[in-house]
Amino acid sequence: MYPNLSYIFHALFGSNPDNIFSVVQTFGLMLGLSFVASGTLLYLELKRKTGIGQLQGRIENIVVYKPIDWKEIGMQCLVNTILAYKAGYVISNVKEFQLDPTGILFSSKGNFLWAFIALAATFAYWFYKMKSQKENTLRRADVMIQPKDRVFEITGVAAIFGIVGSRLFSILENFGDFIRDPIGSIFSGSGLTIYGGLILAFIMVFRYIKKKGLHPIHMMDAVAPTLMIGYAVGRMGCHLSGDGDWGIVNELAKPSWFILPDSWWAYHYPHNVIDEGVKIEGCTWMHCHQLVPPVYPTPLYESILAFIITGILWALRKQIPYAGVLFFLYCLLNGIERIFIEAIRVNPRYELLGMNPSLSQIIAFLLIIVGIVGLIYFWKKKIR
Repeated sequence: MYPNLSYIFHALFGSNPDNIFSVVQTFGLMLGLSFVASGTLLYLELKRKTGIGQLQGRIENIVVYKPIDWKEIGMQCLVNTILAYKAGYVISNVKEFQLDPTGILFSSKGNFLWAFIALAATFAYWFYKMKSQKENTLRRADVMIQPKDRVFEITGVAAIFGIVGSRLFSILENFGDFIRDPIGSIFSGSGLTIYGGLILAFIMVFRYIKKKGLHPIHMMDAVAPTLMIGYAVGRMGCHLSGDGDWGIVNELAKPSWFILPDSWWAYHYPHNVIDEGVKIEGCTWMHCHQLVPPVYPTPLYESILAFIITGILWALRKQIPYAGVLFFLYCLLNGIERIFIEAIRVNPRYELLGMNPSLSQIIAFLLIIVGIVGLIYFWKKKIR
């Protein structure tokens, strides 16, 4: 496993792990890439839908020039000073930061020299820019904003509220851990619950597109494949980092029909980021534990299935004649995938009608129902 970038570089180039690159967590890196992948597909689909007339741009009165003032200089100085204060300490105390990144970031520890240099340099730069500017009047203009021009904003809203929602649902599923370590649970780099992110992000993005006058049903169809590719890349981050989002113990012999690698059937997750399991003999690195016995690598299964579903949705987006159908097909396929994966995945269980589903299975079941009802409704409604 690759808990951080230093382990990835070790695998690629043979360099020693646990160096300065360990501040870049693999899960966070893959989470960032998931938003890049989602944004790319969304841009292409919004451009296509605009071209065929399903979505339209609109004229907005926006700020095209804003003069630099003392308020902006103050904000730039504050932000850069804080960043330099923390960065200076992290660079000087890499080992301490590796052991407790959350504790360091949310402590009063920092480097005053770096902070002073950043403050002086930032103030000098922006003061010079303010004195050099030739125009001191705010200017606005009417500009045509196309749907594809809003990709950055849509992705940003989805990213922020997706992470917040994921963390909130993770806290609900693991409330005991939150009580023991509230700060660590909130700012942990692992353990995000994907459905929490999807639900909150969907609500906030829906509000945004309504506000901007974009057709909600066509937008829902546009985001369907982008949600799945983001899910696929994000789940690969769970697998590569070994963040605890794995399956139940699997000591069964690999069946003859399973033609994929042995590690895809049962995996030990060596060097997992949460240091769970038994110590790896002879290992002197920071992350030296692996699972014994092995478990089902469920994040890998989900990532593969999500890529397949992305391909299905992307291929059908031009073939389905009615708006809304693609989005609810996404709901159906997502729910089916998750409800079966949860059967072999480690998660808190609840008593419900004589069964023991996880919270994600309950949500997945509701997604299946919503998907079926939505498919039937929008197919009959024949919106184009």
